[in-house]
Amino acid sequence: MNKFLSDIEKFGFINESPANIDFKTEIEKLKREKNAIILAHFYQIPEIQDIADYIGDSLALSQKAAETEADIIVFCGVHFMAETAKIISPQKKVILPDMKAGCSLADNCSYDQLKAFKLLHPDCTVVTYINSSAAVKTLSDIICTSSNAVKIINSLPKDAKIVFVPDKNLGAWVKQQTHRDMMLWEGSCEVHDVLNMENVFKLKQQHLDAKLIAHPECKAPLLLLADFVGSTTALLEYTQKDTSQKYIVATETGVLHQMKKQSPDKTFIVVPTNENCSCNDCSFMKLTTLQKLYVCMKYELPEIILDEEIIKKAADPIFRMLKI
Repeated sequence: MNKFLSDIEKFGFINESPANIDFKTEIEKLKREKNAIILAHFYQIPEIQDIADYIGDSLALSQKAAETEADIIVFCGVHFMAETAKIISPQKKVILPDMKAGCSLADNCSYDQLKAFKLLHPDCTVVTYINSSAAVKTLSDIICTSSNAVKIINSLPKDAKIVFVPDKNLGAWVKQQTHRDMMLWEGSCEVHDVLNMENVFKLKQQHLDAKLIAHPECKAPLLLLADFVGSTTALLEYTQKDTSQKYIVATETGVLHQMKKQSPDKTFIVVPTNENCSCNDCSFMKLTTLQKLYVCMKYELPEIILDEEIIKKAADPIFRMLKI
């Protein structure tokens, strides 16, 4: 076990390379033996999405896991998502295939930074996007997701002094939708913030019959051009119900796997990061592989461990959101 703990510290996952093994078969076997449930975010690689019990956005996955009788939650996503699952289901063991699967957005706001801000602005209501660490959630008044952020802001008193943490792009979009005066934290998701208008214009010129759909973590000029703006789940549902046959998709590449599966007759084109690729990948999301998933389930490591006090304090703003 000490070797494994050392490997987790060094690599972020257990550095074991089993030869001649059918990972899918073994993963299914381990899932039955350990009464485990596998959750996969939309941005995971197709092989992980295909073996998961549930695929979705981070909060919906954690809620789904809480509803099951599973003893172990295997979260194929990034660190803050696994933390959220632990907060909602503290009695369950939560494991993450690669502990180094972080989040550029969550990293933009630390506990110490937000604590210092609150000391300077004690009368502020802190609305925190779920893409944040458990520690940051403990300092928050209420949590929101990209799908319910407008509703959460509208639920607050009109005279509330609001700071929106940590995504300035999502915050700006919510501000525009609600017409509320809010301070915006200077943070962004590198996957969405990097998308530039030049690439969008080129794709729109090349595909005049395509609709542009975008995640609200993108910059404001891009969102103004979009035919539809919504969370990853909302984008997927829109492409299923809408009558168009072609879409330019401004979000992470991984969601195209589900879009193509659910609407095989339609065409999906992701807004590329640069001219040398036709993708927009989150490097953290792509860390999870079938091999890492298998070894993680075999040894039930790396495990998400949170202090009971952190779980309690972080749960309060999450459940406050869920009541709304």
